[in-house]
Amino acid sequence: MLVNGKWTANWQPVQGVDAKGGFVRQTSSFRNWVTPDGSAGPTGEAGFKAEAGRYHLYVALICPWASRTIIGRSLKGLNDVISMSVVEPELTDEGWRFLTPDPINGATYMHEIYTKADPTISGRATVPVLWDKKQNTIVNNESADILRMLNSGFGDLASSEYDLYPEALRAEIDALNDYIYPRLNNGVYRAGFATTQIAYDEANADVFAALDDLEARLEGKSFLLGDTLTETDIRAFVTLVRFDAAYHGLFKTNLKRIADYPNLQAYMLRVLAIPGIRETVDIDHIKRGYYSIKTLNPGGIVPRGPHIPGLYEVAA
Repeated sequence: MLVNGKWTANWQPVQGVDAKGGFVRQTSSFRNWVTPDGSAGPTGEAGFKAEAGRYHLYVALICPWASRTIIGRSLKGLNDVISMSVVEPELTDEGWRFLTPDPINGATYMHEIYTKADPTISGRATVPVLWDKKQNTIVNNESADILRMLNSGFGDLASSEYDLYPEALRAEIDALNDYIYPRLNNGVYRAGFATTQIAYDEANADVFAALDDLEARLEGKSFLLGDTLTETDIRAFVTLVRFDAAYHGLFKTNLKRIADYPNLQAYMLRVLAIPGIRETVDIDHIKRGYYSIKTLNPGGIVPRGPHIPGLYEVAA
């Protein structure tokens, strides 16, 4: 919605469509990395050294991509190293909005953060965003990058209790990430924002094929790659925990619920119980946020349910 640094239209969820009418997600535009010594990461430029208090994370609690990074920040013990701002759950005509002016940049809307980093930027103002207070710019707005740099980019400032991308499992992690992302993480969005029946049918089939595969994979396992929690579990969890509350109804991925998959349901609750993860999940924000998408829910009515034992209890 930004064209040459100017907000041009009311917020719309569909960024682009393919030849079949399928949802196409925007590519992230800032791809620098924080590293322990400030050297360049896998993409982008050098100059972003790990320092306590230097970086700020902008997130939305409804957003699964942002929630990846909130979980990474928590598990790596970086809550006191990296400050954080949370936008309101409801999407406005100007996109993400802060409940009170942003304490770092004084912004009211997330798109103002983007134009401060690049006054001529064109594109969407998405979350998460990792901001550098020293250089007054965006380091990175790609959740997969941010999660990985939270794991290893902050060196001794971070806890070593969890290694979310252990060297011995990297090939398996990358392969499973590449399988889960288009079919499940983005698959629910492809179904929800499809503009043709064929695009919806293909996306919906992908979603439930992936869920079936993960259900089978988890038989006898604590986590997707065995006994070790990895970034792949975080990437899967943030979709699973939103599924019954939002995607099943609003996005029309309603063949089954996660509650209908015994292994997936138990796995989701097992990940939720890891210290530092439950407080990153806000079902109220999730429901209010998704059901504020006017193109999918013009009346703005937020359903009372579902009742999800162990996660969300419906008030009487």
